[in-house]
Amino acid sequence: MGIKRGTTLAAVAVVVALTATACGGDDKAGDAKPAGAAAQAPAAASGAGAYGSDYGSDSGAGAAAGADAKGAGQLAVAQNEQIGALLTDSAGFTLYRFDKDTAKPPKSNCDGDCAKAWPAVQAGDATAAAGMDASLLGEVVRTDGSKQLTVAGWPVYRYSKDTKAGETNGQGVGGTWFAFAPDGKKAAKAAPAPAPAGAGQASGALTVAKDPKLGEHIVDGNGMTVYRFKKDTAWPMASNCTGDCVAKWPVVPPVDKANAKGIVEKGYSVLDRPDGMKQQAIDCWPVYTFTGDKKAGDINGQGVGGTWYAVSPDGKLITTS
Repeated sequence: MGIKRGTTLAAVAVVVALTATACGGDDKAGDAKPAGAAAQAPAAASGAGAYGSDYGSDSGAGAAAGADAKGAGQLAVAQNEQIGALLTDSAGFTLYRFDKDTAKPPKSNCDGDCAKAWPAVQAGDATAAAGMDASLLGEVVRTDGSKQLTVAGWPVYRYSKDTKAGETNGQGVGGTWFAFAPDGKKAAKAAPAPAPAGAGQASGALTVAKDPKLGEHIVDGNGMTVYRFKKDTAWPMASNCTGDCVAKWPVVPPVDKANAKGIVEKGYSVLDRPDGMKQQAIDCWPVYTFTGDKKAGDINGQGVGGTWYAVSPDGKLITTS
C-alpha cells in the first residue's frame, strides 16, 4: 500500500484551562495514584478475520499513519461538539480504541493492514491529562514485541485519516472504533442525567447554614450540605472524583457569585471537568453534594472514607465529626 506523507504539519497546542491564576494550593493535595502496570499480551489472532473491514483502510487509508509509531507525550482532554470530552496526544491528535481488542487482559487485535490504518501509540512517555486518573495508563506487548500504550486496559491508536489536530474522522468507523473518553470508555456526549433525589436539583445558589455539630457550613439552594474531596487538588485545580464516584457525589454546578451569600470570594471559580461537566469551586477546590443526604440539613457525607468533609464559608474543610 502506498504511503503518502504531507510535507508540513502545524503544531497545535491543546490547552485545557482548569483555573484562574488566583488559584493556589494552601492545602496539601491527595496522594497521586501510580501509573498502571504493564500487561503482557497473549498472542493476537491471526489473519484479517480478527478485524475484517472495520479498520477503514480502503481508499488509501494510511496516508498519515507514518511508518513509525510514536508516543503520546502529555495527554490532554479536548471538547468536541459532537462527542463531548475526548483524549488527545500532546500534538492534539485524537486517540482511539478498538472494540475487537480486549482490556482484561489487555490485548491488541489490530495488526498488518489494520495497524497501517490505525498506528499503535507507543508506551513509555505518556503522562496523564489534568484531572485524569494516572493509574489508568499502562502498556501491552504487541505481537511484534513493541509496547503499546493502554488506557483502562484498552490499547491506544491514532487514525491515519486524521491529518491535523482536532479531527475525529475515526469516530464510529466500522462500528468498532471510538475516541477515548478521559476515563478510558468510549467518548460519547450523553444526555443530561436527572439529578439524584434531594441532591443538586435546581440549586442555583449557595448559602451558609449552621449545624449544631459542624457550625457554619455551605449548603446549596435546596439546603443540601456541600462537601469537598481530600483527593482533589486546588493547584492545578482538578477533580479526582469520576465515574461511579461522581454518581454518588454529584458536582455542584456553577453558581453566579451574586448568588453565593456569605462565601469567600477568593478562588471562587468554575472547573471544566474532563467529563465535560462544569463544576463550582470554592477557594479553588471543587465542591459536591451527596446522594446519601435525603433532605435539607442532612450531613451524612461528613467524614465518609476519611476523605469527604463539609465546607466552611472560607472554603476550608470542616473535620469535626
